[in-house]
Amino acid sequence: MTHRFAHHLRLDELRAGERLDLLADEEERAAIAKRLDLPGIGRFEAHVCLERTGDMVRAKGRLLASLDQSCVVTGDSIATLIDEPFALIFMPEPAVDRDEEIELGADELDVIFHDGSTIDLGGALADTLALSLDPYPRSVGADAALKEVGVLTEEQASPFAVLAKLRKNDEH
Repeated sequence: MTHRFAHHLRLDELRAGERLDLLADEEERAAIAKRLDLPGIGRFEAHVCLERTGDMVRAKGRLLASLDQSCVVTGDSIATLIDEPFALIFMPEPAVDRDEEIELGADELDVIFHDGSTIDLGGALADTLALSLDPYPRSVGADAALKEVGVLTEEQASPFAVLAKLRKNDEH
């Protein structure tokens, strides 16, 4: 079943084993691009299988996107393809004192709390997309631009490179 990119799904309408093919329209892609500070998103879709146990919903599937990122050095646009599997767990927000910290274990890192009546699958998938992005995208011309302004590469700035340079200078 193909749906428009779904933001909120009602728990009482979810069926165990339900499969969804979600596709973000132009307006939704523009809103996500703005939120993630991206020049643009050409395609954003997800293929999801939902499993429900009481108030807990598991969403597993694959996230696909084609988008542009800006190079952190030159600002040039970089075409990026995302093809990531995901596994999310939606569960009711625990009743805790607002000042109390909640600690999540390593197997609970993809837990999203819901209000007991709906889950925000679209928001969770946009967050998953954000986590899939290269935090420091670099274009083909980035190294040349850095070299031009005198920034050393990692190899040139490593302690071993510095020692080798000192040793070479001592030999002369």
